[in-house]
Amino acid sequence: QVQVVESGGGLVQPGGSLRLSCAASRSISSIYAMGWYRQTPGKQRELVAEFTSGGSSTNYAASVKGRFFISRDSAKNTVYLQMNSLKPEDTAVYYCKATVRWPRLEYYWGQGTQVTVSS
Repeated sequence: QVQVVESGGGLVQPGGSLRLSCAASRSISSIYAMGWYRQTPGKQRELVAEFTSGGSSTNYAASVKGRFFISRDSAKNTVYLQMNSLKPEDTAVYYCKATVRWPRLEYYWGQGTQVTVSS
């Protein structure tokens, strides 16, 4: 199994930036996909950005394209989400998700980190 831990959330003014970190308990090179999701009260968790296909591809939500950027540091077993030009509607709990395919398809979620965009 994989444990993932998010950090880096906080309060930021509109137009500001934050960088979130997701540290995994094993090499991210052995994980099929890792990415970021977010959720607000009463809504479904939605994809923000992810690496897929063993890290060979990226996928972004339309609402964050051009503002958010996902990156990784394999030596640190860590995936990052750089969030720029933040808007109040970006306010949510952000979760890291890891997907493994062997020996079976499984998903692992972190506890989440709160991002609040407000003046």
